[in-house]
Amino acid sequence: MKLDVVGVVVEDMAAALAFYRSLGLEFPEGAEAEGHVETTLGGGLRLAFDTVEVMGSFDGSWSTPSGSPRMSLAFACEGPAEVDAKYAEMVGLGYHGHKEPWDAPWGMRYAVLHDPDGNAVDLFADPGADQAAA
Repeated sequence: MKLDVVGVVVEDMAAALAFYRSLGLEFPEGAEAEGHVETTLGGGLRLAFDTVEVMGSFDGSWSTPSGSPRMSLAFACEGPAEVDAKYAEMVGLGYHGHKEPWDAPWGMRYAVLHDPDGNAVDLFADPGADQAAA
């Protein structure tokens, strides 16, 4: 077996896709009107989004979770400078910045955003990546 799809349930497809497009993901034109949308990420892993209505249509016992997010998506950046820049860009666009960029104890540059549904979205980079790219 191999992990092939990570699914995220969204309240508002248009808001979710706008957020993830701002991170650099690509979705088909007009996908905002769909109940299920997916994109293929590097390495072939797919990221899928389903509306609350779609979830209820095939699982009548499903309900919207409450409390803190139980999942996060983590996006690798080219270097610490990109973590800082992407975080600032997303917050500048009005998205929720949960934790400003910091140097994590495990040696990486990290920042945490929340998507429109409150899911944690991490941005991270190896500390020497900026110098290696130069």
